[in-house]
Amino acid sequence: MANLYEIRDLNYRYNIKQDYVVKRLNLDIKEGQIFGLLGPSGAGKSTTQKVLIKLLPGYEGSVLFKGKPLKTLTQTFYEDIGVGFEMPVHFNKLTADENLKYFSSLYKKKINYRSLLVRVGLGEAIHQPVGQYSKGMKMRLNFVKALLNDPQVLFLDEPTNGLDPSNARIIKDIILEEKKKGKTILITTHLMGDVEELCDEVAFIAHGELLETATPKSLKLKYGRREIKVEYSDQQQLKSVVLPLDGLSNHGLFQQILKDNRIITMHSQETSLDKIFIEITGKKHG
Repeated sequence: MANLYEIRDLNYRYNIKQDYVVKRLNLDIKEGQIFGLLGPSGAGKSTTQKVLIKLLPGYEGSVLFKGKPLKTLTQTFYEDIGVGFEMPVHFNKLTADENLKYFSSLYKKKINYRSLLVRVGLGEAIHQPVGQYSKGMKMRLNFVKALLNDPQVLFLDEPTNGLDPSNARIIKDIILEEKKKGKTILITTHLMGDVEELCDEVAFIAHGELLETATPKSLKLKYGRREIKVEYSDQQQLKSVVLPLDGLSNHGLFQQILKDNRIITMHSQETSLDKIFIEITGKKHG
């Protein structure tokens, strides 16, 4: 896959008297992938995202978008970009339909947003003033707004935060469908379950610096343990043992357990992405 973004030695600070919030960032984001930008609060994720969508032009270093310097791109750049900010921005006195009709008018390309509103569970509230919406309803409306122009690149900041499992499932399904269409999606989130399910590649950032880039699976293999925990019933007592995964089929104790006892559960001892997040982001700056 070709690179959508090529970021080289990116530095950014909001004021010349302040420290840099993004420091020497080097990153490639490929077309057609879901890319996770992860890190603790204040790590520089949102700043990096704002640079990539041309909201913060005064950066140092090089940012290429489809091989062209980001700084040279005109307003037509936004025709292919969709952004869902973490804190939804709507006109509260207008209905959802009126909000989306207005924002849709800013683009040349348009989608049938009403059918998408129905899918995310807002069909019955389409003519309700957004000021009467709950936080979760505003989040779902915000997600629909990001898709109004059928963008080729989606920036989603905490897209399922505050949603119940059913509505979060709908949002994640739509994100995966957008990927199948060949779109590139950049996600910032603290929900590692979403990362594991959605992201093809992730980058960990802390204190404005890139710490590690990898796939979720390779991270779990790197930071996990090649062991398996076996729970079994031994004379009506529940017992457990942790055994090495390598050579397990020939392990004497494992063979004995299989022969003489009933297996209750077996789980590999791979670590969670939550623990990996803490280890990576805390290792250098703890």
